[in-house]
Amino acid sequence: MNTQLWVGLSVLVVLLVLVALVYAVVTRRARENAEELARFGGSPSSADEPVPVTDAGAVPGESATWTEPAFEEPVPSAELESFGFEVPDSAVGRMQRLRARLAGSNSAIGKGLLALLSREQLDADTWEEIEETLLGADLGIAPTTELLARLRKDVQVEGGRGPERLTELLREGLLELVDPSLDRSLNTKVNGRPAVVLVVGVNGTGKTTTTGKLARLLIAQDQTVLLGAADTFRAAAAEQLQTWGDRVGAAVVRGPEGGDPAAVAFDAVSTATAADIDTAVIDTAGRLHTKTGLMDELGKVKRVIEKQSPVDEVLLVLDATTGQNGLVQARVFAEVVEITGVVLTKLDGTARGGIVIAVQRELGVPVKLVGLGEGPDDLAPFDPVAFVEAIVSG
Repeated sequence: MNTQLWVGLSVLVVLLVLVALVYAVVTRRARENAEELARFGGSPSSADEPVPVTDAGAVPGESATWTEPAFEEPVPSAELESFGFEVPDSAVGRMQRLRARLAGSNSAIGKGLLALLSREQLDADTWEEIEETLLGADLGIAPTTELLARLRKDVQVEGGRGPERLTELLREGLLELVDPSLDRSLNTKVNGRPAVVLVVGVNGTGKTTTTGKLARLLIAQDQTVLLGAADTFRAAAAEQLQTWGDRVGAAVVRGPEGGDPAAVAFDAVSTATAADIDTAVIDTAGRLHTKTGLMDELGKVKRVIEKQSPVDEVLLVLDATTGQNGLVQARVFAEVVEITGVVLTKLDGTARGGIVIAVQRELGVPVKLVGLGEGPDDLAPFDPVAFVEAIVSG
């Protein structure tokens, strides 16, 4: 009997010790979280407030459950390094830093045209070769016809054609086609609410990667960013986006695999609004432009978001290496959601730079960002002057 009593007492003591240890750990963690929030201007009470998350398949705003936030507080870029996060490269000069790669991929336009224009005799065969060069660079038929007419007129009027003047004529003609007057800025916080950026495109264009890189670019511009993982169909998409967010201290809102993407997008925007974030970037599932049901669902995602906030940007991600085929995709997406800008990925390598001009003409919206490599900071704001300079000096 004494033995059983001692065993019981021993078990009770062990349990009491374990409870004390757990309490000590929880208390210390809460104190550390409170101190960390205080450093960002928050408060312990705001950290304890639940964030609404809509169940998969539910209509946003109805039948919502409440869970604790599944993300860390966004970190200002100036303090990223001190908290162990990566510090993205500054947006200033990204295009210049990557200019060599861009110039290398567009030498077919620059060097090829200058060589043809420098011939002693500019006969019909030479002009035909110039036309083929422009079309081969994915410039498109209408822009090619315009540039060809301009070059023929300028060369005829001026007579003598030194290399420097030919370069200048080509630069002027291309710059007019690229159109520097287009507004290529990205909307950020609008009238005190977060700007909402919807990222769309077909499978394989690098949408999720582009979304992560865009977060880095915005954070480099001292914005706070929240990422919405509304690609619920691809198993790795949410994890991939979470990794991008974790690296730079961006918040990530995600839902269950196979859940309603519109619900996730709605929750992401409402969370960004409650947290006073500058920009909410929503990654959507890649979809074939020929699949009507999937395209209709994309329209639904946009409409559901608009129940609480305007969508300020719809960025269409296109693979620059697909050339003119990408324009077919662009037309269909533009019919479903109002595209405000284009992100051209893989513009380095085998891509031909004329696609920049062609896609702008097709959609009537500017190319706002270009991807020029595999690095995390190889997404740059599109600079038309630097782009044309890279072509004519290539």
